[in-house]
Amino acid sequence: MSTSERPYHHGDLRAALLDAADRLLDAGGDGAVSLREVARQAGVSPTAAYRHFADKEALLAALATRHYGDFGRALAEAGSLNGMGAAYLRFALARPGRFRLIFGPLLARAAMHPELQAASAAAFATLRAAAASPEAALRAWGMVHGLAHLLLDGAIPVPDREAFIQRVLHREPEG
Repeated sequence: MSTSERPYHHGDLRAALLDAADRLLDAGGDGAVSLREVARQAGVSPTAAYRHFADKEALLAALATRHYGDFGRALAEAGSLNGMGAAYLRFALARPGRFRLIFGPLLARAAMHPELQAASAAAFATLRAAAASPEAALRAWGMVHGLAHLLLDGAIPVPDREAFIQRVLHREPEG
């Protein structure tokens, strides 16, 4: 029995559940996502959701895998290391819930979710390929990751985030 006012009539329930979870994630972060609410949003019973995801972590791992794909494509399209830094920040600022999910506590348990582990590794490999060395990749990652969190948390109040990104990532170092 459906718990929604709209009956579910879609051929791909897993995708519909992930789409519903995305809406919840975007609205309130991963704390707003529950299998029961995802099922309600998709117009199916909670039992139907459990047929696709064993628990909330499995659902969040599938979401994170999906978003690592988007994130990795954004990095790849940027080309240069500075461009990737800008793409990284734009991704974080445009979808903070998704950004916090892919780099949240779930990442430490990625080995329990092979698809998530592969998606995470692929995104980092894109960054690593653009850097001169693994150390340079880690420095770049650390810098943009820290900036993303500082901007998201309001620690750096900037009226024009895009101008800030351009100034920080494309400016020559001062001597």
